[in-house]
Amino acid sequence: MANKVEIFAKNLKVTERIEEYANKKITKLYRYLNDIEETRVDLSYAKAARNAADRQVAQITIRGRGYILRTEERADDIFAAIDEAVEKMQRQISRLKGKREQGRGDGTPLSEMAAELPEPEEVEEVPEIARRKEFTLVPMDELEAIEQMKMLGHENFFVFYNMNTESINVLYRRRDGGYGIIDPKLG
Repeated sequence: MANKVEIFAKNLKVTERIEEYANKKITKLYRYLNDIEETRVDLSYAKAARNAADRQVAQITIRGRGYILRTEERADDIFAAIDEAVEKMQRQISRLKGKREQGRGDGTPLSEMAAELPEPEEVEEVPEIARRKEFTLVPMDELEAIEQMKMLGHENFFVFYNMNTESINVLYRRRDGGYGIIDPKLG
């Protein structure tokens, strides 16, 4: 069981009060799972968020034997974001444990269990596209794309037309602070 909660911050100073609060809340999750190997809490202030109530971000990642659980919540207060992320993580843990506990330890053959199950209803959930954007791509090289990404305040990704490869690329920010490029090809 992991006793150490790793806390990382971006654009935010982690005070002793915040650290103690996060540790107190996160260690309560150990009651639900006893095989947690690593716990990481990423706290950040997203200054580019459109809504002021979404600027404080708390992301929790838990790694264990055979699973990785991650939650992210936003709020106008870092403590509220931590609370919401912990609640969401508790729901994920209960779903994970539910899946683990549904095993057939009684030796019942699968054919007998399948006969007892009702026919599943076909319910196809269509994802809803909440927003659609159009913009004109200006040809640029990778260094210009990085500068544009910084100037626009895009923290996660930037789509651009790479004049060197003559294709549309996606520039993204890596966790280690570096950048990566996705160069899609038609299959």
